[in-house]
Amino acid sequence: MGTYKKWLALLSVVLCASCGAYFNQPLLQKASRIGEYSSSTKPLLELPEAQRPVEIAVYNFSDQTGQYKPVENGSTFSTSVTQGGTTILLKALEDSGWFVPLERENLGNLSTERQIIRSTKEEYVKGLNPNEPPLPPLLYAGLMLEGGIISYDTNIITGGIGARYFGIGGSAKYRQDRITVYLRAVSTSNGEILKTVYVSKTILSQALDASFFRFVKFQRLLEAETGITQNEPVQLAVKDAIEKAVRDLIIEGIKEGYWSSVNGYDADVALVASYLDEKDESADIRLYDREFAKRDYKNSISFSVGGTLPLDDYSSQNLGILGRLTYNHSFTDTFGLDISGSLFEVNNDPQYSNFFGSVDTNLHINILPNDNLSPFIYGGPGFLVDAVAPKQDSLRLQDFEFKLQYGIGLKYFVSPRIDLMAYAEHNLLFTDELDKVVNGRQDDMYFNFGVGLSYHFNFRKKAIREQNQDAIESLETN
Repeated sequence: MGTYKKWLALLSVVLCASCGAYFNQPLLQKASRIGEYSSSTKPLLELPEAQRPVEIAVYNFSDQTGQYKPVENGSTFSTSVTQGGTTILLKALEDSGWFVPLERENLGNLSTERQIIRSTKEEYVKGLNPNEPPLPPLLYAGLMLEGGIISYDTNIITGGIGARYFGIGGSAKYRQDRITVYLRAVSTSNGEILKTVYVSKTILSQALDASFFRFVKFQRLLEAETGITQNEPVQLAVKDAIEKAVRDLIIEGIKEGYWSSVNGYDADVALVASYLDEKDESADIRLYDREFAKRDYKNSISFSVGGTLPLDDYSSQNLGILGRLTYNHSFTDTFGLDISGSLFEVNNDPQYSNFFGSVDTNLHINILPNDNLSPFIYGGPGFLVDAVAPKQDSLRLQDFEFKLQYGIGLKYFVSPRIDLMAYAEHNLLFTDELDKVVNGRQDDMYFNFGVGLSYHFNFRKKAIREQNQDAIESLETN
């Protein structure tokens, strides 16, 4: 039974860590196939048909990174990025249907071949048929595309995880690279750069492995291991980035009125609006796919509930209830001022129990102000008062106990106006009479824990500006 369990554990590790490899092992030779689509191929092919395809020339779209493949020992002259960027770009232009690509990369070869045809006709054909038409002229391009593969950054993110117990273990590692492409359209009539687009694409590499190393019997050692490594092809990443750049360039041209589709004005406006929405979303995303959100609302009101844990003179210290209402005004995305009112219970049941009210003023600091998941810290002065004092007793200045509080929390923005939050807070008093007992040299204190919801707003109504309205109006004018 023990040996059975060990083999079962080994099989579980193998299946969990590398099942993809075992179901897709390249055990047999495969015939040639048509090249794979990238993530951007289908959106490029789904573009509407052009009103009139534009003749376009590409002389060179090359690797401008100058990087070679890294090796552990020795040197290599193999480049990290494909040198066939021009060929990939011409294929993308042809697939789009919006351009008529003209051969310019090997213009010398084309000119030589045309010269051979011309000489052959002059020497042999015209003598037989004087009316033989001359060789038609070369097409000329109204646009040229320039640019290239600008950067190839390796190891922008690396990491992994692993564990081993009693000779059974496994690990996972990953690495992310990044490639960047710039593409610009140039008018051949006056040399004006009409549009430039910029596209980046990440390249993922992963490695999974599992191993088993165990003495299963006296002088009998069982050792097994398995693993798989998957590397996203750099050529496919380059193809993806170039196809995305071509599609963006086409839509930018529609927006500026350089060309249009056969579907008419309304379809073009919808296509441009969709692209501009995507562009706005990309503007809010930083490196490592962190979403960068601009906080347009400077005020918020939050309500939270939780518990209060006293640290006082009684041996029985229980969690009491807490309710809090807070107003926050943000001076910047990072700094703000909080004013909160709380009702909480100091629970030393069965020895003592009472409710108190407090008003706190805090300086609020958002550590990651433009992330949807943002930690924050706060601190400041406040005061509290007995909430169940006899009605016939009027409150006097000496009834208010002053304190300091500080805390840490985490908020998650569900939408630009609403966030969920959780916090933990330490309150320091300058008295030992919170629990109506004076004992020892340490003043009373208590902890607050809570979860809540915030609503963000502005006092002055601002006209909601239609996004990208200028671009749409420009399209209408053209």
